[in-house]
Amino acid sequence: MRILLIHSDYLRYKTKSKTKIAEKIDDEKKGGEFDNALVVFTAVEREDEKDADAIIESAVSEIMNVSSQVKPDNVIVYPYAHLSSSLSSPDAAKNILKGMESKLNEEGVSASRIPFGWYKSFEISCKGHPLSELSRTITVKPKEEEKAEEEPSKWYILNKGELSDPEGYEYENEDLRKLMMYELGKMESSGEEPPHVKLMREKGLSDYEPSADVGHLRWYPKGRLIRDLLSDYVYNLVTEYGAMPVETPIMYDLADEAIRTHADKFGERQYRMGTKKELMLRFACCFGAFRILSDSFLTWKNLPVGLYELSTYSFRLEKRGEVVGLKRLRGFTMPDFHSVCRDIPQSMEEFERQIDMCMQTGDDLNVNYEVIFRATQDFFDENKEWMYKAAEKVGKPMLLEILPRRKHYWISKMDFAAIDYLGRPIENPTIQIDVESAERFDINYINEKEEEEYPIIIHCSPTGSIERVIGSLLEKTAIELRENPKKMPMLPVWLSPIQVRVIPIAERHFDFALSLAEYLKDSNIRVDVDERSETVGKKIRNAGKEWVPYTIVIGDNELEKDQFTVNIRETNEKVSMDKDELIARIHDEIKGMPFRKLPLPLKLSKRVNF
Repeated sequence: MRILLIHSDYLRYKTKSKTKIAEKIDDEKKGGEFDNALVVFTAVEREDEKDADAIIESAVSEIMNVSSQVKPDNVIVYPYAHLSSSLSSPDAAKNILKGMESKLNEEGVSASRIPFGWYKSFEISCKGHPLSELSRTITVKPKEEEKAEEEPSKWYILNKGELSDPEGYEYENEDLRKLMMYELGKMESSGEEPPHVKLMREKGLSDYEPSADVGHLRWYPKGRLIRDLLSDYVYNLVTEYGAMPVETPIMYDLADEAIRTHADKFGERQYRMGTKKELMLRFACCFGAFRILSDSFLTWKNLPVGLYELSTYSFRLEKRGEVVGLKRLRGFTMPDFHSVCRDIPQSMEEFERQIDMCMQTGDDLNVNYEVIFRATQDFFDENKEWMYKAAEKVGKPMLLEILPRRKHYWISKMDFAAIDYLGRPIENPTIQIDVESAERFDINYINEKEEEEYPIIIHCSPTGSIERVIGSLLEKTAIELRENPKKMPMLPVWLSPIQVRVIPIAERHFDFALSLAEYLKDSNIRVDVDERSETVGKKIRNAGKEWVPYTIVIGDNELEKDQFTVNIRETNEKVSMDKDELIARIHDEIKGMPFRKLPLPLKLSKRVNF
């Protein structure tokens, strides 16, 4: 069921003509006016017919919840088929709408119902406060899901095949303890803003876009460069693992039953579009990848086979209070890798390979991941030795969650998280064994017996969203500075927007500084020249504020010999070297990582102050 709730100053309606499915009504029902009314525009859907009583119960509960907040004098149930393209039968709709009216009145609410099946004119005045316009999707969870939610998960620390009580465990790793406290709901919020929010602005990477919806960012050249480099990095990584890159649309029609069912698993976080069709912006690349796979001819000889897409963007309607910086957004960039496997044994083999891939991203980015391994009870009981073996690949203790039964599309997953300055997890890579989607989207392959069979699908994001990766890197610098105030914060050299800054002391040094910069630039190094009329000390401080890894000051001595004193940020040393030695050092540091040219003017005097 889809409902649109409008808290109105008034609603006026008048019936015009009836359709073939119109209900019989008295003259008094052919028009009406209601003041201070909560108008519930309602579309009853096919799925609602399976358990009409439960749908009525859920709808009334949601309406009562909103009503208790906005306090209307009347609640009006208004049939409105335009909210859905998957409508129930007319008889089922009438019965459910009548049931909603009756139940609301039983609960002590003054409720009325607008006639079903009539063409009507209506006039409504929306009050315009924060709760005056709300939309809801009303569903009924299967009994097994309700039962699963009633039973809590079991939590353990898994280390070398041994299970321990997480609350009594002696933690050698403080980050793992913080993760446990967060997952078990034992960590209180400090209410502080994570430091990466200040840093992303201060370093000129990104900021909130005030003219968009909350949780959408604008990216400046330096931030855009970092995003692009990380995107290139993941592309290279997954293609080495055999993934085939694709690109799919960002919006999907919810009239597609498979897409609607999959989307409903995200509840109210669906990002809807107001058009004639009922469209939703994707929350991951699943929809497009699954539709490609359902239209493909697969055989057992192909499998496993992987599709990869970098979603620019994915969308999730996060709650306003949850949206923060780069950690949680409504529009974000997600690397999404889907692998089609023949069966559970092959999916477990692929899962192990992808653990290696996710661990590699932590090593390459120099970010510490803490891990949660999750599984349903029956999967754990049947595959305990495999889970212990897979956990050993991580090489350290992890949190283990055992769910009483499956309530998602996955039966096992591994989540990797960096811990931020405030001790809270930033979810990064994830791997999931999906046992639902192949059947839902009609993805099949031909087995050895030339019979069609549904495969198992592995979902993997090797880094998590690109925004969260940047957030993790910025949080890491804040943590390191807290632990060692003398440490110079910086990004990895391959991700540093400016790798070398050349600072001429006087105007007579400009030409030499520019020629040196051009030489470094031609050697695939991002370099710039601060030729502004500032003191040398201020220019050096500015380079420090921008976290430039290497700074060279050009004076008379440098004009006479091909040796420079290079300020190295990471070690806070001054080292004498020539230009080729500097190039060799930087190339050694960024070896194997992608490179993009400087997206800014070479001269600082030509730059825009964003």
